[in-house]
This record gives sequence, structure tokens and C-alpha cells, in this order.
Amino acid sequence: MNASGSMNPELLLDNQLCFKLYAASRAIIRGYRPLLEKLGLTYPQYLVMLVLWEWRAKPPELPTVKALGERLMLDSGTLTPLLKRLDQLGLVQRRRAAHDEREVHLALTPQGVELRGQVIPLRAELICKSGFDLSEMGALRGALDQLLGQLTAQPE
Repeated sequence: MNASGSMNPELLLDNQLCFKLYAASRAIIRGYRPLLEKLGLTYPQYLVMLVLWEWRAKPPELPTVKALGERLMLDSGTLTPLLKRLDQLGLVQRRRAAHDEREVHLALTPQGVELRGQVIPLRAELICKSGFDLSEMGALRGALDQLLGQLTAQPE
């Protein structure tokens, strides 16, 4: 509130970009949930699989947990249980490097590779249900890429 007792517009919840991003993210994840349940995946596990499918097409120099964490902007404490579960599901293999046991390399199993084919129609179904135009989606993704780039370039 300002000195006169009225609310400053910049402090209204609906005027907060961070809130809109948070609410939209939750809504999108909620939309993915029933589709991913058909595959036995959670949304964070799905994100891991997306990166591993990318790496299959264009492998990084070191396909490690550390590289995955950098790509997903997640720490190893968050990734370890996700990878353990994906390993238990038979989708991912984790192997310690011979030269350094702290380094864990990742690879898709044949089942993990096969799962990709099941995701494509589910993703198309989700996009269709959203009613969002693909060009609008592309423009929004571009704006968010720019915002994320600026925010991550800032020194902490």
C-alpha cells in the first residue's frame, strides 16, 4: 500500500510475471500428467528422457550425470533419484567411469529408445488439447528463451 492506503499496481499478484510463469508451468505439467502416466513416467523423468533422446542423436563429449544436470539446470541430488527410478524401469543405464568412480555415464536401454516412439503421438495430443496455435507457441518459447538467457547470464 502506498501512503494513501491504496495498493500499488506493481504489487498486485496478477501483475507479477513470476506468478504467471509459475501458474502456467503448473498447468502445463498438469496437462502432461495423464499422458505421461500411460508411459509410467513423471514429468521430471520425461525431461530426463528428452535429453537422453537428444544425446542419442547428437551425443555430448561426456554423457554424464553432471552434463545432464547442466542441461536440465538441476543438481545431482535431484537427478539421482530420477535416474535410479528410470534405471529400475529399464529405460536408462548408469555406469561409473573406470578412470573416476565419481563420474557416472548415462545411456538409454533398448526400451528407453523404444519409448520415444510412444511419446510423439501423446505430445501431439497434448498440443491439440491445448488449443494453442503452434506459431504462438514458437513465439512464446522464443521470448522465454531470451528471458532465461538473460537471467542465467546474470552473476549471482
